Amino acid sequence: MRLNAPRIEPVDLDRLDADQRAALEPFFATDGGRVGGGRILNIFRTLAHAPKAMTAFLGWGNYILSKRSALSPRDRELVILRTGYNCRSGYEWTQHKRIGLDCGLTEAEITRIKAGPDAEGWSDLDRAMLRATDELIGNHFVSDTSWAALAPLGDKGRMDLVMTVGQYTQVSMMLNSFGIQVEEGWTVDPDLKA
Repeated sequence: MRLNAPRIEPVDLDRLDADQRAALEPFFATDGGRVGGGRILNIFRTLAHAPKAMTAFLGWGNYILSKRSALSPRDRELVILRTGYNCRSGYEWTQHKRIGLDCGLTEAEITRIKAGPDAEGWSDLDRAMLRATDELIGNHFVSDTSWAALAPLGDKGRMDLVMTVGQYTQVSMMLNSFGIQVEEGWTVDPDLKA
């Protein structure tokens, strides 16, 4: 967490204007009206301050998290967690650690993500995805060597990897800059605290 308090407070769900209500409608329409353990997550309650942008953002984000992406859920979460870690986004890491476990990553793998592509125990493809993620965040470019190592993903998979890193770099920038705090009762990894 870069900040210990929000710069922009999440909207009060009892005081939404019409545009905010419309932007948050997908969350009211699912899971008995709430998500994230019985509540609309702070990220969405904060983004609701810019409801039209939030609606557009959700459309793209839904693609990244859908079965339309060529990345398996496990591979997607590997890349998202490395992105969140590299961007020092405590909120992103906390949220996607839970999702990663549900998608097949082990606790040991999640811990190892912090060490990066050179840590012992990665498959060649895992190592290539982590290295490409690091290159995208550090240099905004995947090297020829890394691109070749990603060949098992195919062209669409490589494209989806780049788009996933781009999406979650953007998400991490928003979380960090807006000071979005983790939900009450969630614990931020000590390596990512302010």
